[in-house]
Amino acid sequence: MKLKITSILLLAVIASFSLVAFTAKDDIYKVDLTKSSITWEGKKFAGSHNGTVDLTSGNLNFNGKKLTGGGFVANMTTIKDADKNGGLEKHLKADDFFGADKFPAANFVIKKVEGNGANVNITGDLTIKNVTNSVTFPATLVWNADKSVTATADKIVIDRTKYGIQFKSKSVFSNIGDNFIYDEFTIAVKLVAKK
Repeated sequence: MKLKITSILLLAVIASFSLVAFTAKDDIYKVDLTKSSITWEGKKFAGSHNGTVDLTSGNLNFNGKKLTGGGFVANMTTIKDADKNGGLEKHLKADDFFGADKFPAANFVIKKVEGNGANVNITGDLTIKNVTNSVTFPATLVWNADKSVTATADKIVIDRTKYGIQFKSKSVFSNIGDNFIYDEFTIAVKLVAKK
């Protein structure tokens, strides 16, 4: 009886090692920083501003053509305003916004991908100012002729107050009148990556 149990356990261990040995490993595609981009838009009562933030690094993980993971890092010290408003850029880097000196990196890590093919929904952890929140957004995957892949998310909505950025927030300062900045801002991300 003891021998039979030992044999069964040995077979179970061998079977589990066999499954691990034959599990397909994800392919890692490295983001090409020269072809990739992050743009942003923030709105206030009397208008809006938009601009860019540079990527530091990124990767996308695929099992075949199915996106399984990845993420990117943004360099918050590179925030630019499209209108080249130096005062606005300096303020966005200051402590009451993104605190770029103390928190030079913001990052996103994919936790779940739903859907197959070109259109997917991505859920992941976005970290800004060392505060992490889950965000979900639709994205599109396009396989290019050079065997690279382009992943685009045209509108990722972020509530800045969840990251401790409360400057002129009407939900925090109710007596601010028309002098408020909306809590939500959007980013658009384009990642071009190759194995």
